[in-house]
Amino acid sequence: MSEPSTVEILTQIGADGGRASISRSIAVEMPIAIEVNGLGYAVLMATPADLEDLAYGFLRSERLIDSPDDVLEIRVHPAENGLALRAWLKDDLAERIAERVRHRVSESSCGLCGIENLEQALRPLPHISSLSEASDAAVFAALTALSTLQPLNEKTGSVHAAALCNRYGSIIIVREDVGRHNAFDKLLGAMQRDGLDWDDGFALLSSRCSYELVEKAALANCPMLVTLSAPTSLAIERAEQCGLRLVVLARPDSYLTLE
Repeated sequence: MSEPSTVEILTQIGADGGRASISRSIAVEMPIAIEVNGLGYAVLMATPADLEDLAYGFLRSERLIDSPDDVLEIRVHPAENGLALRAWLKDDLAERIAERVRHRVSESSCGLCGIENLEQALRPLPHISSLSEASDAAVFAALTALSTLQPLNEKTGSVHAAALCNRYGSIIIVREDVGRHNAFDKLLGAMQRDGLDWDDGFALLSSRCSYELVEKAALANCPMLVTLSAPTSLAIERAEQCGLRLVVLARPDSYLTLE
């Protein structure tokens, strides 16, 4: 439907006053409207690649599905100014979908309004039951390898990556997107569709550690979340609540951990 990058002609201006026209690849960012069983649910600003993976991961992160078997069909359609990502779920999920749509409509009108919406924003997380057997050496190996496995970022320099890493630090699968949340949802969706599990490994994200990423990790029973940048206070609090190990400010030569 759409390519994940485009080419623009830009003007390069040097410190010495020199000017030159250059051609540069630019990551595509566009509205992706998500519909669930015919109901408008959300609009994401995302890169138009791996959209079925995005759908599966997003639906799981939103607690609309419990397994990929709950999804009957995913279709991508052209829409005005963007794309429509239409998901059809099993009929017995209709009440759950309607409840979430109701909350999202109320949230969109004025932010998180009232006690009910605040409770919805910070709902209890499941306690993580899996463990990562990855050593320090495995984390550093994955950090070193990640930059070579981001073709869109190599071309554009403006997208995030989310990677599934095994216990030895080998990267199994990577997904990219202009949004860090979307990249993680794409990874989680790809794992669902391919029947992949954490297998004592971990998730590696090329972003800061926000509470939303912690929640996505917890809902996917991810045993360890590694991010290149720092965490927020709420991310730390939510990780402690669900038993998620965080590794942050991760670099090829050092990282910080919360144990």
